[in-house]
Amino acid sequence: MRNFRKAFFGFLFLFPLIAMAQISVKGKVTDKATGTELPGVNVIVKGTTNGTVTDFDGLYTLEKANIGDILVFSFIGFNNVEVAIKSNEDINVILEESAESLQEVVIIGYGTTTKKDATGAVSSVKAADINKGAIASPEQLLVGKVAGVQVTTGGGAPGTGSTIRIRGGSSLTATNNPLIIIDGVPLDNEGVSGTRNPLNIVNPNDIESYSILKDASATAIYGSRASNGVIIITTKKGKSGGIKANYSANVSVQENTQFVDAMSATDFKGYVNANGVPTDIALIGNANNNWQDEIFQTGMGTDHNISLSGGNDKLNVRGSMGYTNLNGTLKTSKLERATYSLNIGTKFFDNKLKIDLNTKASLIANRFADQGAIGNAISFDPTQPIYDDSLPFGGYFEWTSPVDGRAIQTGAPRNPLALLEQRRNESSVKRFIGNIQFDYKMHFLPELRANLNLGIDKSSSTGFNNIFNSSTTQLADGTNLGNMATYNQEKENTLLDFYFNYVKDIESIDSKIDVMAGYSYQNFLNEGGDVSNLQDTSISQISDYSNELNLQSFFGRLNYTLANKYLFTFTYRADGSSRFRGDNKWGKFPSAAFAWKMKEESFLQDSNTISDLKLRLGWGVTGQQDIGDFNPSLATYLLSNNTAQYQFGNGFISTYRAEPYNTTLKWEETTTYNLGLDFGFLNDRINGSIDGYFRETVDLLNFISFPAGSALSNADNANIGSLENKGVELTLNFIPIKTDDLDLTLSLNGAWNDSEITKLTTNESADYEGEPTGGISGGVGNNIQIHSVGYAPSTFYVYEQVYDANGKPLEDVYVDRDGDGSITLDDRYRFENPNADITLGFSTDLNYKNWNFTMSWRGSFGNYVYNNVDSNLGFKLNLLNTAFPDVISNGVENILETGFVNGGTERYLSDYYVQDASFVKLDNIGIGYNFNSVFGEGTNLKLNATVQNALIITDYEGLDPEVFGGIDYNIYPRPRIYTLGLNLNF
Repeated sequence: MRNFRKAFFGFLFLFPLIAMAQISVKGKVTDKATGTELPGVNVIVKGTTNGTVTDFDGLYTLEKANIGDILVFSFIGFNNVEVAIKSNEDINVILEESAESLQEVVIIGYGTTTKKDATGAVSSVKAADINKGAIASPEQLLVGKVAGVQVTTGGGAPGTGSTIRIRGGSSLTATNNPLIIIDGVPLDNEGVSGTRNPLNIVNPNDIESYSILKDASATAIYGSRASNGVIIITTKKGKSGGIKANYSANVSVQENTQFVDAMSATDFKGYVNANGVPTDIALIGNANNNWQDEIFQTGMGTDHNISLSGGNDKLNVRGSMGYTNLNGTLKTSKLERATYSLNIGTKFFDNKLKIDLNTKASLIANRFADQGAIGNAISFDPTQPIYDDSLPFGGYFEWTSPVDGRAIQTGAPRNPLALLEQRRNESSVKRFIGNIQFDYKMHFLPELRANLNLGIDKSSSTGFNNIFNSSTTQLADGTNLGNMATYNQEKENTLLDFYFNYVKDIESIDSKIDVMAGYSYQNFLNEGGDVSNLQDTSISQISDYSNELNLQSFFGRLNYTLANKYLFTFTYRADGSSRFRGDNKWGKFPSAAFAWKMKEESFLQDSNTISDLKLRLGWGVTGQQDIGDFNPSLATYLLSNNTAQYQFGNGFISTYRAEPYNTTLKWEETTTYNLGLDFGFLNDRINGSIDGYFRETVDLLNFISFPAGSALSNADNANIGSLENKGVELTLNFIPIKTDDLDLTLSLNGAWNDSEITKLTTNESADYEGEPTGGISGGVGNNIQIHSVGYAPSTFYVYEQVYDANGKPLEDVYVDRDGDGSITLDDRYRFENPNADITLGFSTDLNYKNWNFTMSWRGSFGNYVYNNVDSNLGFKLNLLNTAFPDVISNGVENILETGFVNGGTERYLSDYYVQDASFVKLDNIGIGYNFNSVFGEGTNLKLNATVQNALIITDYEGLDPEVFGGIDYNIYPRPRIYTLGLNLNF
């Protein structure tokens, strides 16, 4: 007993020492879904700052731990796991993906990070969180989803492209398009002939996520072409486990809900009878046509996609095929597309070498409708018949000349249905994007890895644009042979990226360094030609071209983390472009950023209210060289075609013409300052970010007028001017309800942006108005916009309309702003601009048991549009033109409101037609039901129904207020789309 007591008291004496004895704990962290290792997982002793991070292979070692401590394993996109230390044995942990936090995983240039560790302004969107509906192009998934990112579709044509602007753009006449990177391959901004959207290569169903890099500290690693932001698209990859299959399909119906307010046949007859002369009245026909009804139809579409994926710890594979068939609402418009993708991931040498292969291919067939039919449908006389077999125009009615009944009457609109059905404008595009990436972790130095990325983007396109039985071209005998044109293009974009990356935890100073340095080579080759055959095969115009652009870069980045609280990023990139010459060839682009994770400070660490708080500061310079022309600074000569040769006797000699060039061209540079705050409250039930930025672009690559005789052209590219851009962005996510059966997520984003031109000339002059821009239909060479110092780009430049006591505009009466007693060009003033001051996006995601309901709204405020439809088709002389007495034309109902008669230049430039185009749109509303394992264990079936372009609220008087560039004319209406779809996993 006495020995027992001694042992007992001895144990009590030694227990504190045993409890305090510190041990080393190690282990491995893997992904439950894929079985793969997870690098970058935080492993922290709960309630302390003692922790570490898993390495490239998911391994960790934690020093100075105690028996009884609780380890917290956390990784963005996964649920946290807590494990108590019971011994010094390995602790291996499996993490499971968390749907709530997946959106916080972001991909940055040449690497990945988490939202909480990002120092720049970076947004991430998961494609799985978006109700797609009938989406033919991947950028449409971003509409209204990201603060400061505007996506404007070019109209309702199947597969039409979109214009993307991040923070409003930073250039004038150089491109404002962001750099788009798909699985590590930067795309060519110039696009591909035969398709109106270069992103049609990617099937939206294959997309895993988007990362949008906004400020210079995030984009500077791409230096070249990154001044307007970067969008990184990552496609889905295979996962470990058994073979899994997915089949998704939808059928869609498209209908136009908005039409231009052309006068009806009844109103048109009344107008002609009231305002026309007897010869006009005599031309009124007996038909009662609505020409817009004749050219538009109900569009139908189908989309089918199937994918297979699977793998093990050494090999992961995913392959997919998709087929899309869309008929547009404008007759003869159609898109047919087949897409194929294959992604393979492998590991060798004890997982030290990882090889990823990504391939995407597409076959696209387009038939493009003649969108000129839309304008002609508004102006063509609704009392005339559609068909007339007595005329030599393929059975269609056309206005004919009284002198020659085989010719179209001068000044007459064309039969809109004939424009569609007598033209075949078709293209066929084959495109392949692929890359193979080798990532090798050095055996002798595990902290160092080398990455080699080889990529190619290759396309081949052919097409023809034929017009049959048309009066466009007519032989002397009255035969109408029409026009035949063909074209072809071959494009090749090759890429080589190589970099070293060294990551090291320095425990002695509680720091982590992540250093990367590399080289990039990208070459663009563009070759092709076209043949325009007028009348017959003996009279042709042939044009061939071959262009090449080369970009090379050296880049480096240092990420330094101190105490898991203070984050520093330094980036430097040197870019060379073959567009420039001599010392101007290379541009240097540095950046720096700092982030303070205030939540990790002791005064907030135990807060149950604040779950995340981080301050970000960023500065950087990025470059721009994309001005369209491949050789703007090189002396070149243009060879004449066979219609512009010099005759010597019986022979013809080709001539060469010197082309404009500027040897002083250099990089346009944009400097950005960014201040941001990321926040989260109540365990991130409320979270978001706010950013303020200031951006200045100098040495603008500007297309400007030159004094006569000073160059080979009266206008050319030059580095003249500067532009400022500033704004504020807000993102807010709120989860007000979260139970086992019911959860609701609300998301709001908003942005305010302001742009101002600060310089346009080398020498300031009070007499310099600016550079006219914004060509309109009506008159000769009219521009409705101007680039002027002190104003936003493309500000409207107009006369101030005068109104009577009843608010009716007085024709040809404008404010004499300079007070000289007459109305001259000097009386124009700068009035509003097409860019929105404020943009908003709002979405809801409601889940109740197996039901899901989503809704996406979008708002744009302060944007103005010039209504070119009303200005060009809303006056008497357009309908009853005395210069063309043998034809009458229709117009818009606006003529009944104004009573305008004349079509003079001043009227076209009246601010009466510049209208507030602010709007609120319900972009998407959808409902879905998940049947779970209806076909047995391991299967999942979901049905969904969506309506796109469901509702628009606006005071704009035209067809659609969402007009990129601010000039509304001849737009293909955006239809309302009803979609029924299914998604089956098995």
